Amino acid sequence: MRTNPLFRGMTQARYGRRDMLKLSAMAAAGIGLSACGVSGKQQEAVADDDFWQGKKETGNVRFANWPLYIDSKRTQLKQFTKATGITVDYKEDVQDIAAFAGKLQPQLANGDSTGYDMFVLTNGIELARFLALGYLAPLDHERMPNFTANIGEAYRNNSYDPGNKHTAPYASGITGIAYNPKYVDREITSIADLWDPKFKGKVGMMSDPQEIANFGLLAGGVNPAESTEQDWQAAADKLRQQRDDGIVRSYYAQDFVQPLTNGDVWLTMAWSGDIYQQNAEAGTDLRFVVPEEGATIWTDVMCVPTTSEAPVDALKLIDFLYQPDIAAGLTEYITYIPPVPKAQDILREQAQDASGKARAELERLVESPLVFPSEEDYSRLHNYVALEPGKEKAFTSVFHAVTQA
Repeated sequence: MRTNPLFRGMTQARYGRRDMLKLSAMAAAGIGLSACGVSGKQQEAVADDDFWQGKKETGNVRFANWPLYIDSKRTQLKQFTKATGITVDYKEDVQDIAAFAGKLQPQLANGDSTGYDMFVLTNGIELARFLALGYLAPLDHERMPNFTANIGEAYRNNSYDPGNKHTAPYASGITGIAYNPKYVDREITSIADLWDPKFKGKVGMMSDPQEIANFGLLAGGVNPAESTEQDWQAAADKLRQQRDDGIVRSYYAQDFVQPLTNGDVWLTMAWSGDIYQQNAEAGTDLRFVVPEEGATIWTDVMCVPTTSEAPVDALKLIDFLYQPDIAAGLTEYITYIPPVPKAQDILREQAQDASGKARAELERLVESPLVFPSEEDYSRLHNYVALEPGKEKAFTSVFHAVTQA
């Protein structure tokens, strides 16, 4: 058994990683778009067969990912090299998604190599832009038998990349509601609870426009993926009322866990992974729920740029990571939601073979709905609002007017 995966500095890494998504949203609002370029140069669409025609394995693949998204020994990458002979040049270069995408966009626009054969982006503004501009290669699912056989149903169809034509999920998390039962004397089940005057001054909301927009839209009965600019304004009005009524104590970037733990806020929008980590590490009893109206699922996805110099090798690595035992190893380390449901069975078997503290930790991981959501939870999860290129600034400005006032 490897050393405890829950105590490797992941809290700092996870919060920092999510904080970078806040910077990404700020960039979309206008702070970073001048550097990244919203319009960009669109590449001509390439048919799947045409892209892969004549492509051959090179023996090496360059992979950019978020920090601490695989263990320091690169266990799964070493397993890949042993199985295929392909070496992996792995870089933790995705420190700030807006800056990372902005660095790559001019190279992709010119048809130049980015220095990476594959990289991870988060579903959201930057990914939508890269898809719209034709910068991501079509994935050849016929070359991805593990992916086809093992990807969860919840990940086969999504609003940001229907049918996973250009992306393969790496890991996911849920934005739902967390509450502290020390201060809340009832079960929280609804987004409407975040508007309850009983909790005046004790509610936390997120400052990220993509996150808070979803909750404003869902509170009004609107599916985020089908929302219009009129819906955005109505959602902002509802959120503004919540603010003006004094119900919101603060709008948080990623620092909501401590206020929730110490009682500064009693309930808040929250990320599933952060609540899981806090309870596992600190022994707290914070509750996390997917509200009846729905919640947000965010997904970090693997992409192959059209300028990749080793797309065949990249595709083989993506497919390798969809083997259940490999996905289980990743899940044990990062404790996010895996896109491979069979990873749960592998981890359950490992728990049965373990003993003592190691067994208890694996059992907690396997049985946690924060890592392995139920089908009912999945049925209520929504992607971020799907933004067309050029709509980013209009969208973010509507919700920044609420959170930054």
